[in-house]
Amino acid sequence: MNHHVELLQRAYQRWEASRAADTAAWTELISDDVLMSSLGDAEPELEFASQRRGRDLAHQYFFDITKAWEMNFFRAEQFIAEGDWVVMQGRCGWTFRTTQKAVESPIVHVFRFQDGKITEFHEFFDTARALAATRAES
Repeated sequence: MNHHVELLQRAYQRWEASRAADTAAWTELISDDVLMSSLGDAEPELEFASQRRGRDLAHQYFFDITKAWEMNFFRAEQFIAEGDWVVMQGRCGWTFRTTQKAVESPIVHVFRFQDGKITEFHEFFDTARALAATRAES
C-alpha cells in the first residue's frame, strides 16, 4: 500500500473517531507552506472553506469548521494514489450549529505530498446542501 495512503487512513480514522476534535491528526501531516482550497471558497456562509496558505491558516481552517459545524460522521471510503498525489472519495455528515440543520454529502479530498508532508489540500463537497443548512428558512 502507498505510504501516503497509510498516513491519510490513520488521520481520517482519528478525525472521525474524535468527531473532528483531533485536529492534530491533520496538523501533524501538513507542511509549513501548505495550500488549502475548497469548492465553497466564494461563499461567505462557508467561512471555513476560504483558500489558505501556511500552517497557521491551516489551523484556522480546523478551528472555523468545528466552530460552525458539528461532525456527525466522516467516511473515507476509497483512496487512489499516483506518485505524490492521493485522492480520497467518501461521504460526510455535519450539522450547522446555528440552525441545527444536518447535511450529508459526497466528499472528495485531493492531496499532494512532498517529503512526507501535505503541501496541497483541495476539497470538493456539495456546497448547495451545505449552504442550505446555513439558512434559517426551510
